[in-house]
Amino acid sequence: MVSMAYPNLWSSSEELESDQYLVELALDDDVAAFEKLVARYQNKIMGYAARMVNGDREEAEDVTQETFIKAYRSLDSFRGQSSFSTWLYKIATNLCIDRARTKKRRPQQAYSLDEPMDKDEEGGGREIADTRHEPSLGVERDEMRAVVRETVASMPEKMRQVLVMCDLQGMPYEDIAKLLDVPLGTIKSRLFHARADLARRLRPYMSGAK
Repeated sequence: MVSMAYPNLWSSSEELESDQYLVELALDDDVAAFEKLVARYQNKIMGYAARMVNGDREEAEDVTQETFIKAYRSLDSFRGQSSFSTWLYKIATNLCIDRARTKKRRPQQAYSLDEPMDKDEEGGGREIADTRHEPSLGVERDEMRAVVRETVASMPEKMRQVLVMCDLQGMPYEDIAKLLDVPLGTIKSRLFHARADLARRLRPYMSGAK
């Protein structure tokens, strides 16, 4: 039997770079192939984890590292019934839930949920918008972001999960349902209530009256 470590000469470049193919190479002890998967998804997992742990970057980094360590160690259990990315998200989700159950959450850091966590921050962290010419606008925006953070952080775990996955990570309903192993209707219901709660809290800022 020919090892999957030797690529099919008739395969396209897209096929040779697919997640499934890289998984097969990694299962053949090709560490470089798994490193490609890490490079492909580490920023997305980091962004997701950061929002699930209320913006604690250190904890999000720990979750991200644990996710890929666990994925590598249990790679032979990946059956391809869902996408590799969905499988990674499931591992990260379980790790976040475990941490929430066994540890008191630390004070939330002032990170905006509407700003991506997956960009390089060498030399100085996040760029802050210049609102010197519109001080009131800057204050209102900061207040609204704080409300968003507090509202999402205070949501029940199940509601926060679907809101982060769908509205902040852009995952389709079907993938979220598979990841959380719940019916599609349940996902839509949780998302509806999460969005309604957030909209209710933001209404004064959207209408211009606080």
